[in-house]
Amino acid sequence: MRPSLRNLQAATRVIPRAKSISFIGLGQMGYRMAYNLFSKQHTANGGSEPLGFVVCDALPDSARAFCSEFSKQFPDAQISIANTPEEAAIFSSRIVTMLPSSPHVQSVYAGFIVPTLQKLHANTSANTICIDSTTLDVDIAREVATNVIKAGAQIIDAPVSGGVTGAQAGTLSFLVGGTQETFEASKPILSLMGQRIIYCGPSGAGLGAKICNNLILGVEQIVVAEAMLLGESLGLDPVILAAVINSSTGGCWSSSANNPVPSALPDKSPPCERDYEGGFATALMLKDMGLATDVAQQRQSPLPMAKAAKELYARIVEKRPELAKKDFSSVYLYLKDNRE
Repeated sequence: MRPSLRNLQAATRVIPRAKSISFIGLGQMGYRMAYNLFSKQHTANGGSEPLGFVVCDALPDSARAFCSEFSKQFPDAQISIANTPEEAAIFSSRIVTMLPSSPHVQSVYAGFIVPTLQKLHANTSANTICIDSTTLDVDIAREVATNVIKAGAQIIDAPVSGGVTGAQAGTLSFLVGGTQETFEASKPILSLMGQRIIYCGPSGAGLGAKICNNLILGVEQIVVAEAMLLGESLGLDPVILAAVINSSTGGCWSSSANNPVPSALPDKSPPCERDYEGGFATALMLKDMGLATDVAQQRQSPLPMAKAAKELYARIVEKRPELAKKDFSSVYLYLKDNRE
């Protein structure tokens, strides 16, 4: 049964706000990140002091499923569901958000978290750290950060690299933007969800680095699909071709870990082995390519390859909507069927 606000209050009454952490956004990435964060923190604590865990999601079933799974593995842990981001901010001094896009971040922070911080005692707000791992528009992230800081709290942008596989394994890379002080204070939390924590600079710098990285990734995945299709047309065995690429100058993550051809990586299990499920959605890659082309246009930075890649992902989402939620390596299927 989903805890009501009263039950949330009862569950967290004995847990000081400073000892509670909230995670908002339990999608493919957030669910796995939150599970690593909570489970590792709970295990490391060993019951030596009270800890509170709070989850919040726009889909109540996702929050309930998370609590059910977590409670089965850690029956002595104090985990609760917040009905709104406001409740999450009231009960926790550490707030992690992993949301789909810029509008969601604006809604959660401007509509719930910032107003809540403004109502709290100044000392309480000052001890609050927000960590936003959403990939979103840099300027919007900076605006959100300004408002959080004005409300007395601290915030970093900490988008991730590593995909669903990295989120599951706890091997993500965090690209962090914000003050050095907040970065250092956030590292104990980030280290429970990832292996590499890279300070990129002031607010928005982490997002800038992530957008540049995903620009490369989006283009590479298309080129790998093209190369594998060309190789097939030349009669090459996909396993041999993939091995050649991965040991040569064409080697890249899109081929070595996310190769789009089933059975091309005998020792691995990329999304193509699961009908392209469980990876980074094509629609999300389209969003990220849009972020790159938009900011490049504002800064007058040329992106001819990225623009072409964005147009291709847009056609896939429009003409093959069933691929929109599948891993973006499914661009291989689209190219194979359309022979562009």
